[in-house]
Amino acid sequence: MHLFLDTADQSQWHRWLPLGVFDGITTNPTLLERSQVPCTLESLKSLAQSGFDLGVQEIQMQTWGREPETLYKNGHALAKISDRIVVKVPITQAGCTAAARLIVDGIRVTMTGVYARHQVLLATSLGAEYAAPYLGRITDSGRNGRDDLAQMQQALDGVGSDMKLLVASIRAVEDIVFLARQGLDTFTVGDAIATQLFDVDATLQAAETFEKAADQMRQPRA
Repeated sequence: MHLFLDTADQSQWHRWLPLGVFDGITTNPTLLERSQVPCTLESLKSLAQSGFDLGVQEIQMQTWGREPETLYKNGHALAKISDRIVVKVPITQAGCTAAARLIVDGIRVTMTGVYARHQVLLATSLGAEYAAPYLGRITDSGRNGRDDLAQMQQALDGVGSDMKLLVASIRAVEDIVFLARQGLDTFTVGDAIATQLFDVDATLQAAETFEKAADQMRQPRA
C-alpha cells in the first residue's frame, strides 16, 4: 500500500508527513498555483528540498510546456534535482512524445490526466512507472469512476503490466477501500481526505477512554 500527499502546501506537509503513513508528495501546476508557489525550476528545487528535509522518499513534480521539446527539457531539468523526483507528464500527443524521450534517458515518469480506460495501455506501452487517473473527475463526467478504474487495473493485469495506477481526485475514504479490493494500491490524497483517514469518532472516543483510565491509575491511592 502506498499513500501520497497531494499538495504543495508546506504547512500540510508538516502536519501529515510526521505520521509516517505517506510515502511521498504529488504536485502539479494547479496545486502550485493554489499554494502560491511559482512554477519555475528554482522554486521547485527549493520546494523539493523542503520535502526531502522532512524525510520524503519521493516527490512527483509535473513538467510544463505546450510543445514536446519544452516538456522534455523541463522534465529533464526536474529529474536532475534528485533521483527521488518522478516527472509527471500529461498523457497527450505532445506529452507522450516527451515522455518517451525521458524514459529512454532513464527518468522515472508518471503519465497524468488519465480519463479514458485505454490511456493506461498507452502509458504502460511507453514504459511509464505510474499512470494517474482522476477518479472524482471521471465520476463528475457522468461515468462510474470506481468501475472505470477497476477496469483500468484489469486491463493492466491482462497484459501483465506492473505499472502502478496512482489514483488521484479522491473524494471519499470509501473510494480507497473499494479500489484496494480491486487490486489498486497507490493513492494520492489531499488534506480533507487525510483528515478523514484519522477522523473516526469511535476510535477517538476509545483513545480518550484509555487516557482517562491511565490518568486514574496514576492517582495516588489513599
